[in-house]
Amino acid sequence: MDSGGGPADEAHTPSSGTRPILEHGRHEMASLPIPDELMAEVLLRLPAAADLVRASAACVSFRRVAADRSFLRRYRKLHAQPLLGFLNQHKVFYPAIAPHPSAPAASAVALAADFSFSFLPAPLDDWIVRDIRDGRVLLDRPPQHDIDNRYNVVFPELVVCDPLHRRYILLPPIPDNLTATVEDHPLWLTRHRYCETFLAPSHDDEDEMSFSVIWMAQCRTKPVAFVFFSSTGQWQAIPSKSWSDLLAGSLSSTGKPLFSRRQYAYGSFYWVTDFREKLLVLDTQRMDFSIAETPSEATALALPGVATAIVEAGEGRLGMFVRQCYENCLNYTIRRISCDGSSQWKSEKTIPLDFDYFFIGSAGRHLFLYQLSGPSLDAGCFSLDVKTFQLERVFVSSSCFPNLCAYSIFPPSLLSTPTVPSGVENRAEKEMLEHGCVASSSAESPRSD
Repeated sequence: MDSGGGPADEAHTPSSGTRPILEHGRHEMASLPIPDELMAEVLLRLPAAADLVRASAACVSFRRVAADRSFLRRYRKLHAQPLLGFLNQHKVFYPAIAPHPSAPAASAVALAADFSFSFLPAPLDDWIVRDIRDGRVLLDRPPQHDIDNRYNVVFPELVVCDPLHRRYILLPPIPDNLTATVEDHPLWLTRHRYCETFLAPSHDDEDEMSFSVIWMAQCRTKPVAFVFFSSTGQWQAIPSKSWSDLLAGSLSSTGKPLFSRRQYAYGSFYWVTDFREKLLVLDTQRMDFSIAETPSEATALALPGVATAIVEAGEGRLGMFVRQCYENCLNYTIRRISCDGSSQWKSEKTIPLDFDYFFIGSAGRHLFLYQLSGPSLDAGCFSLDVKTFQLERVFVSSSCFPNLCAYSIFPPSLLSTPTVPSGVENRAEKEMLEHGCVASSSAESPRSD
């Protein structure tokens, strides 16, 4: 019998040259690197920034892709920044606590960051938190060269800083040719203040280092605003019509500011009148002012107790939560734009709540509430997602917080370096260092003038 070499044996016993070729092929296939463009597509699908940070720590190639600025721009457009907590005007940070999904990151940031802002120029007590955007914090204080007017602040000193890495940029004062265009005295806004200052979104897709700061006052005849661009280091005026042109006779100046309660959505800032009839809109792309209508739910009672909060409803649509006076429910409306460009508010949902509350503010698609009392929930701050309409506790506290700024950062270990650069700086950082604008607690001589 032939016991040595039938077809069956040939199928299971490769020739002497076949196995080494297959093994070599498998080895080559296993060692082929994944192209960066394919790895980027994989990392883009990670659901959270924390997952991206963990993946970037796995190997050098992952880190290279995850730290690339073009990749981060794409990731930012797909994923919302994680809420880490809130910072009040007096520099007290309230981190998110468990079971909030950001609790671990919030705890780490609370330990690592300097929310006392001890690295800023003295006296520290004068600095007040005014706004937060993209991990940057805007603070201002009365002008130190004019201490006699510290209780009538019109043009404060301004600083933008990163509390996590203890870096700051002291903004130049608004030039005289711009301040001279402001009327004798703007209208009084809050205690000792005749202006408001806030951070604007950057529209420079090529440089995440860039930012803008807006100074604004409501004068008797018109709103006046100036904007500082970090990319140019210059202040410039924002054009504005008079109140009579903006409002077309529907409202008139009474010697008090007409609009208050600044909110933000989709690149525009919104202020509402006391009786919620109108919205003042500042479009930061076009840098111009306009007037918009509010939903009927907001003006039905025409009472000061009516509260409103603007959110991003998705697909570029503006959403508004309305709480009518003395009612423990939320009315949610969305502004829809028709084909002819006209807009109309339509009611979407009424959400009953079993506790008393007031609005803290909003950011992106989240509304922030402070719960006063209730049978099922501890007092504290809660967020409401307009996609799920689910309440989520952020932190617990028995104190009321009327002036809180939401603090988010995206993701900190990828967008920033832990110290002021020494030797290797990107172009924007190098330019700011050369002009003496960036300082740190680790620097030898921080800028103080």
